[in-house]
Amino acid sequence: MRTRIPMGLFAAILLAALAVGTGSAQAAHVSQRAVHHPSVSYLKSHFTAHRSCSASPAKGSATCGARHLEVKSGLSASAAKSARKTAAAISGLTPANIQSAYKLSGLTTGSTVAIVDAYGYPNAAANLATYRAQFGLPACTTASGCLKIVNQTGGTTLPAFNLGWSQEQALDLDAVSAACPSCKILLVQAKTASFANLGTAVNTAAAGAGVKAVSNSYGGGDASDATYAKYYQHLNVAVTASAGDDGFQGASYPASSQYVTAVGGTSLTTSSSTRGWSETVWAGTGSGCSTLNAHPNGQTTTMTGCAGRTINDVAAVADPNTGLAVYAPTSRTASSWAQYGGTSLSSPIIASVFALSGNTSGYSNRLPYATPSALNDVTTGSDGTCATFCTAKAGYDAPTGLGTPAGVGAF
Repeated sequence: MRTRIPMGLFAAILLAALAVGTGSAQAAHVSQRAVHHPSVSYLKSHFTAHRSCSASPAKGSATCGARHLEVKSGLSASAAKSARKTAAAISGLTPANIQSAYKLSGLTTGSTVAIVDAYGYPNAAANLATYRAQFGLPACTTASGCLKIVNQTGGTTLPAFNLGWSQEQALDLDAVSAACPSCKILLVQAKTASFANLGTAVNTAAAGAGVKAVSNSYGGGDASDATYAKYYQHLNVAVTASAGDDGFQGASYPASSQYVTAVGGTSLTTSSSTRGWSETVWAGTGSGCSTLNAHPNGQTTTMTGCAGRTINDVAAVADPNTGLAVYAPTSRTASSWAQYGGTSLSSPIIASVFALSGNTSGYSNRLPYATPSALNDVTTGSDGTCATFCTAKAGYDAPTGLGTPAGVGAF
């Protein structure tokens, strides 16, 4: 096993320093654990990415995209022992990593990022507190008003628990906290995963006080804005949506809406470049051409090769093998650390970047097209085999859109 233990030790020292720097009373009472960074090759050989939600949603419904690493079956005794030891540790990207990779360090805002998911998650506040304390982030609690959890109509009677969607919510909450520790968070829980209920939740989220961005880490097949735009068409609020996690499969809604910022996924690793990070297309990211919806402003057929709306517009890290360390439920009452990914990770990161920019006037998915040079252009990798919509290249490509954040200049 090739494990970057020195990086893990360095991360532990850095996290301890961050805890002191924040002056967080909560962080001061938590014993922070070292974060380990196993190599991608080790993770691929010893772990598999497990879906949190069903791969096949019912018609008119969506599925969440969260994926987390689990120890592979069939390993030798020694390999299995090594993998279980890794699984028991905290591994994955940290808030400091996310902020470094996307030039978000030091940026603050008083804005709110809304997260829309289905079903209830009783331990949301408690698990978020554990995550933020581990990484020395300021507390974000319901008591302080930083965190608010409501049902799809804004009420306080929350839906029934669902493990898969609770894991999705944990990923979303931790991703927003990692990218934007100063952001307030509104978690809106739909009664079910139907587009009608999720859409109602989106409308509630977009109307929330101080909300600058709404993240949607779910999707279904391509659908028409003629039917569903009433939920996703919001002026002056950025609405982001995950592209999907099965590679090139065509368009997925709501990412295929002309009113939404469609977010693809990358594999993110450290490098010796000036940036310090390198990105390629994550092979699992969704991409495709909608036959039902029009281009968003700024996107053209000449640019994309599609007569209609092409996903994606932008991207961020999504590969579970280079994913985020997340504290998430394993049952209704128990939780643990795991490494998470999927475009369910990239959507809340991009929503957080919009919130940090504060510039969400009009339909915000037009903004990256005005300043593509302010993004990291991803030029290598693919998510399938096809003529147009699978392979990265200089400039626009479907898997990663115009690129990944390099600060907030493109947002």
